[in-house]
Amino acid sequence: MAFGRLERQPAPAPMSDINMTPLIDVMLVLLVIFMITAPLMTTGLKLDLPRADATPATLTPKFLAVALDAAGQLYLGEDRVSVDQLAERARAAAAASPDTEVHLRADRAAPYGRVAELIGLVQKAGLNRIAFVTEPTPADE
Repeated sequence: MAFGRLERQPAPAPMSDINMTPLIDVMLVLLVIFMITAPLMTTGLKLDLPRADATPATLTPKFLAVALDAAGQLYLGEDRVSVDQLAERARAAAAASPDTEVHLRADRAAPYGRVAELIGLVQKAGLNRIAFVTEPTPADE
């Protein structure tokens, strides 16, 4: 009995190249998505700065409590002061202890420029540690 020889095709060689086309397509789609969404993220900012969910400090160093009301008037503790009086007290506090903190309480309606001037005045006096005091967020929100 003679059996015929079965001819077999040689198996194709394994492909050793990576197909880059799908990778490039995915990267271009992601690039387009980021290009469209990036400008939208910066124009829709809603800011409500006075509230914060922060734990109160347990250890408070020496501090100077400065407040600014909606009309732009300055208070040192509970006493109303002028800009010159505040600068003098800040210089005295900086001379006594350079690591004195300034606890700044600014009304939500206070002009931002006035707050920036106040920060500059305190820094010029030599006090660089400034903390913004906020109200805690109510639990039901």
